[in-house]
Amino acid sequence: MKKIIHKAADRGYNNLGWLKSYHSFSFGQFYDPDKMNFGLLRVLNDDFVEQSMGFGTHGHDNMEIVSIPLSGSLKHKDSMGNDAVIKTGDVQIMSAGTGIKHSEYNESATEPVKFLQIWVFPKENDIVPRYDQKTFSEEEKENQFLTVVSPDKNNDKAIWINQDAWFSLSNLEAGKEIEYKLNREGNGVYIFLLEGVIAVADEVLRTRDAIGLYETSSFKIEANNDAKILVIEVPMN
Repeated sequence: MKKIIHKAADRGYNNLGWLKSYHSFSFGQFYDPDKMNFGLLRVLNDDFVEQSMGFGTHGHDNMEIVSIPLSGSLKHKDSMGNDAVIKTGDVQIMSAGTGIKHSEYNESATEPVKFLQIWVFPKENDIVPRYDQKTFSEEEKENQFLTVVSPDKNNDKAIWINQDAWFSLSNLEAGKEIEYKLNREGNGVYIFLLEGVIAVADEVLRTRDAIGLYETSSFKIEANNDAKILVIEVPMN
């Protein structure tokens, strides 16, 4: 097993007033040649958006874009005609494909919204753009991994991604241990700790720390405190 440690304090940071964003990988004005990607995981932005503010209409192509609200709600509109709200408990994906334009704003006039924006390089370029979102309960994540993103089109319990990638969430109680078995040989896993303290691969992670593991088929996570965990499994090349 090989590993890469990304401490929360070492992330890039951008403060635009209405937007505060932490970057796990090089993005915008933040550039670190050692933090360009983890395998085919290109972007993991930890965003805080003030009330009624947001991102105006802008474009993407040939990228798989996953958004996970952590608190609050986001208003989404796009060039495919989708007009939706994603809220805490939801997971949203856009396969940008040949090109898509969209906007996203904090739906609330009184409360900020926190969400993760994650980009993964696609398996197939220039596909027809597509959009999907699903709601997942907290109970489904208790002391187990819940797969929320999957490359299996027949898995109606997760949203489909145009890549051999899996996203899983877990709410792990203090003292509990859980094992993750990789779905595909040659993949790696990026573990991003949303809350709490965990031990994994002989390392201790605290809130917003991350570790990338590869050249392994499985690993175990133990919660020192109650923890919320995001696991992103992606091809390494």
